Order: sequence, then C-alpha cells, then structure tokens
Amino acid sequence: MRALTSYGLPRLGAGAALVAALFVVAPQAQARDNVGAAILGGAAAGVLGGVAAGAIINGAQAAPPPPPAYVVPPPRRVYVEEPETVIVRPRRGPICHFERRKVWLDDESFTYKRVEVCE
Repeated sequence: MRALTSYGLPRLGAGAALVAALFVVAPQAQARDNVGAAILGGAAAGVLGGVAAGAIINGAQAAPPPPPAYVVPPPRRVYVEEPETVIVRPRRGPICHFERRKVWLDDESFTYKRVEVCE
C-alpha cells in the first residue's frame, strides 16, 4: 500500500495563501533601512517561497488511475473425473454367517451354541 504524499487542492491553496501573505505583509526594504533586517527578511522570503514552490510542485503529481469499474475474476479450474466402470458380478452362492443360539437340553436347562445360518 502506498502512502499519500500530497493532499491535493487544500495543500495547493495553503501554499498560494502563504505566498500571497508574504508579499502583502513584508514591507519594502529601502536603502536607509537596516541592512541586517533586509537580509533576514530576504532569507525568510526565500524559505517560505521554497516551501510554497515545493508544495505546488508536489501537488502537481498525477493522481493514480481509478480502479476499474468491474473486476472479472479468472475462471475457476474445474476437474472432471471420468466415471468409474462398475462391474456387477452374480452371486456365487448363499451368504452364510454364525450366530449364537439358545439350544434346550431338556425342559429346564439350556446352553448356547454357535450355529451356521445361510441366507
């Protein structure tokens, strides 16, 4: 991100106001005046003029271009998988498994045994 170095029109107006105030307020130096005050006033005018000129030059930089009105995102990548081949095989035979079942030994007693159950 770039920092803005210029404030545009307000800064330009402030620089112009400084230059105008310098010429209005600063009295004209005459030959009989003190030479030191004239030199000091000239130096001050040069410094203020330099600041004002720098502000004007800095404010004259071109503004960055505005962002586009619309932004088109790049197309998404889509991965297409080929359908898998499904092979259906016929059953070979019945499917069997083991279960625990209650087996009666007589009218009152029983036990559990493993029994093969086929479907």
